[in-house]
Amino acid sequence: MGLATLLDWAGPDSRAELERVALNYPEVNGMRRLRELIAARYPGAGPENVLVTVGAAEANYILAQTLIGAGDVIASVRPTYLQIWGLALNNGAEVRAIDLDEARGWAVDRDSLARAVTAPVKMVAVVNPNNPTGAILSDDDRAALVAVAESAGAWLLADEVYAGAERADGAAETPTFWGSTEKVIAVGSLSKAYGLPGLRTGWVVGPVALIDELWRRHEYVAVSGTMLGQRLAEWALSPEVRPKIIARTRGLIRDGFAVVADFVARHDNHLSVVPPAASAMCFIRTRGALSSADLSDRLRREQSVLIPPGEVFASPGHLRFSSALPPDYLKAGLDRFGEVLDGLGD
Repeated sequence: MGLATLLDWAGPDSRAELERVALNYPEVNGMRRLRELIAARYPGAGPENVLVTVGAAEANYILAQTLIGAGDVIASVRPTYLQIWGLALNNGAEVRAIDLDEARGWAVDRDSLARAVTAPVKMVAVVNPNNPTGAILSDDDRAALVAVAESAGAWLLADEVYAGAERADGAAETPTFWGSTEKVIAVGSLSKAYGLPGLRTGWVVGPVALIDELWRRHEYVAVSGTMLGQRLAEWALSPEVRPKIIARTRGLIRDGFAVVADFVARHDNHLSVVPPAASAMCFIRTRGALSSADLSDRLRREQSVLIPPGEVFASPGHLRFSSALPPDYLKAGLDRFGEVLDGLGD
């Protein structure tokens, strides 16, 4: 989404107001108005529960540096965006997988959950809606994750950057894990559901004592976000603008996945997919002798098409595909993808 569109939606005075913004440091923990707007998305939270970060990436980084150390054990859903997983390994921790069952629409495998989350697990990490699958956890799965985290005395870390990017027309927004248990942390961002990654604005919502501890690391790592980014973020999260952004995102997701679903159906000898409930991502299963990593590499070398393989998400045999792209660009990429698949034969 472009700056002009955001300013148009923000109102006729927005451009003049932006010109008056002083290019100083904002409040280190985030401008108060922005923290109030973020807190309003999380029932029972106040601005004191919010730390504004340089994207969700910084949020996850300082969380890992604060809560995960050598010898600790964390449990993470799989497949998943591997940032927390990788940070935990880098810090000398053990990572146990909570598998999501593709045959049941990427539902939590309860046997895997029971094996993974036992004392002394320090953290249970989820991405909901999920990246790379686009699946949304059911109420039962959410309750099961909360229950095992409480039983183990673990932190429950929920990366919720795709909340708001639900695909179904009129779908309710994915509920936050915030408030579901005492030791819960929610991470959000303007990069995904809002389509504003250039603002580099994310956040952590957590207990006040944890936010204070994270604040110290945030100041050491980044000092603060940007004044302009946070002012624009305030407009993006305002009651007047946010619904327009979410509607735009959902339209792109619906239109794009319809094209991808048709492509997969025409190549069902090689591909299948569980339709995503949210996000621009879908996790396409590959069939045949060629590994997903090798197929991804061929697409890159032969067609200059970049599709991350499932190996990047600890789930080989898949490709993560993003469909929220301009129609002509999406079609051109799929045409090139099809050429490689046709060359594989049956």
